[in-house]
Amino acid sequence: MGSERWLIVGLGNPGPAYSHNRHNVGYWTINRLARLHGIALKARRLATLGEGRIGDSEVTLVKPRTFVNDSGHAVAAARKHTRVGPENVLVVYDELDLPAGRLRIKAKGGTAGHKGIKSVAGALASTDFPRVRVGIGRPHVDGEPVWDPDVVAVWVLSDPTPHETKTLQNAVERAAKAVELVLAEGVEAAMNRYNK
Repeated sequence: MGSERWLIVGLGNPGPAYSHNRHNVGYWTINRLARLHGIALKARRLATLGEGRIGDSEVTLVKPRTFVNDSGHAVAAARKHTRVGPENVLVVYDELDLPAGRLRIKAKGGTAGHKGIKSVAGALASTDFPRVRVGIGRPHVDGEPVWDPDVVAVWVLSDPTPHETKTLQNAVERAAKAVELVLAEGVEAAMNRYNK
């Protein structure tokens, strides 16, 4: 906490075709943090990066340009540059099993089938990294939740409705505040405030 160095990673897919997709709420959060803290983001080969400060902490903001499922390559490269431990790699990403707009913060945990998180865990050789999960909700067919991979893929790679966009943008605001709180006071403080 305080004056530590952090990698803040937002998962998403690069390119304008994906920029408004549900899968990109991690990117949206990084963009929000960059604006709030005056951090310039620059596109590199594996990631769009920005270095600066959030409160007392030195941060590198990271938007992998490797597509969500291969995010680990970009995280590994950024980590080599900053030399932070897994416990200081904070990952923000979309979560199907949370209602749209709900946040859930965890100090560490499994991958829960999220291929982007699996890739990051592989790159860090650890699952002991904190996460901010932003709920995007699960698709429903005839009023029932769906687990069919094809239906789920279409859902995460499509744009939310205008009403849902507003909900997700509010969630991104809160996710940015949650990141700030993790840096200032620790993961537990953020969990206590946002895991409701």
